[in-house]
Amino acid sequence: MFLTISTTGTPERPATDLGFLLHKHPERAQAFSTSHGTAHVFYPEASAEQCTAALLLEVDPIALVRKGKGKGRGGAPDAALAQYVNDRPYAASSLLSVAMSTVFKSALSGTCKAMPERAAAPMELRIEVPALPARGGAELVRKLFGPLGWTRVEAEAVPLDEKFPEWGDSRYVRLVLEGELRLADALRQLYVLLPVLDDAKHYWVAPDEVDKLLRAGEGWLAEHPEHKLITSRYLSRRWGLTRQAMERLELVRLAEADDLDVESIDNAVDEGSDTEERPVPLAVLRRDTILAALTAAGAARVLDLGCGQGQLVQALLKDPRFTEIVGVDVSMRALTIASRRLKLDRMGERQAARVTLRQGSLTYTDKTLKGYDAAVLSEVIEHLDLERLPALEFAVFGSARPRTVLVTTPNVEYNVRWETLPAGHTRHGDHRFEWTRAEFRAWADAVVGRHGYHVEFVPVGPDDPEVGPPTQMAVFTIARTDAPETATTTATTDETEKEANAA
Repeated sequence: MFLTISTTGTPERPATDLGFLLHKHPERAQAFSTSHGTAHVFYPEASAEQCTAALLLEVDPIALVRKGKGKGRGGAPDAALAQYVNDRPYAASSLLSVAMSTVFKSALSGTCKAMPERAAAPMELRIEVPALPARGGAELVRKLFGPLGWTRVEAEAVPLDEKFPEWGDSRYVRLVLEGELRLADALRQLYVLLPVLDDAKHYWVAPDEVDKLLRAGEGWLAEHPEHKLITSRYLSRRWGLTRQAMERLELVRLAEADDLDVESIDNAVDEGSDTEERPVPLAVLRRDTILAALTAAGAARVLDLGCGQGQLVQALLKDPRFTEIVGVDVSMRALTIASRRLKLDRMGERQAARVTLRQGSLTYTDKTLKGYDAAVLSEVIEHLDLERLPALEFAVFGSARPRTVLVTTPNVEYNVRWETLPAGHTRHGDHRFEWTRAEFRAWADAVVGRHGYHVEFVPVGPDDPEVGPPTQMAVFTIARTDAPETATTTATTDETEKEANAA
């Protein structure tokens, strides 16, 4: 990827002053190692009348994938060919922004000890980026750079193939900026807007990105007409970070309007008290949603399959409508913790008669689990290897056959909203997979077809318009009354159970 910065000059103010401002000597070609390749700085032309500095970034796609590879199981497309064969070595992106911040660090800050007055003053600049990904096209490029003081903003669409003009334009543009600006301001604008136009970042967006954005956007971002779009895209649409940045930008606007410092108006919070309303944890929202679905189904006898440490069993015991509750888990340690949580050894006789904790594998059929009103599989299926899922499916839907089955599982599409979850990682190290909404619906529809249930889908947690809810729940309801068993039916069922258990 390639970027050039040009300026003009006179014998009194030579254009080669650009070398002082960039802290890179025009007579030398220099190379700088980065985490994703090598950055080269050189000057195609350097005279008193005209000077051009070029930044060339050589990206190593294989090293980039290796450094960014997720460590969680499933859900990460790290092995896809597109991770190795893509536009990253050729098109301006967040990689180029990071290289700029490394190679031109002093210029970005506006620091130049040799020529402080020159660094503080506007200068004639021409900046060219031959290949810039622009999700939004040339019109968006003009909307972003137009209000920033440039006298010329040229965004020429690059055709997919010049030999076949009927194919139309690609998503890339050739960008040319001309105008009289401070070099530091121009570099800061590019630092922010290159990844914004690409609408992607090659690295994990952490909370410190808010500070980077506000530092680079000082003096121009708060009043930019597209500041919401810029903020959202720069922070990879992480709503928590975006909200934080927008609140701080609003403080900047208020301070500038009243000619005050930001600190002087941001003093209404008593650090000794916490008045912010805390969000309801997702685990609580999930239990409440499950309880509501069980109540709506009229269930009285309930199986909690994969009960873990007994949180749902405890919640069920608080409601007298649930007359019999059976918690099943393969882990004896989890059942011991559940017993302590429920205080079974000190529970009254009538209450203790309502609850049973039992060790068992959910992938094996168990005739004692037949005849219950409802079964709950809350955050269970993602802990199984996919090849074991058919055995669990038959044990629950084919053998036990409760009237209602509730299944909850993470929605992997929502993972981008977890600010502390690195890209490519699953929510828990023991998750064998995490499904998209479409994948979960496809599995549920297949279960319906095989076992004679109806299914409805319920969001759990805030239903994001782009990526859906954090947890997805399927409510299965039996669609027909089973026919009386004949000898043939019983034999067939026994054979199916043997095959499922063998799996």
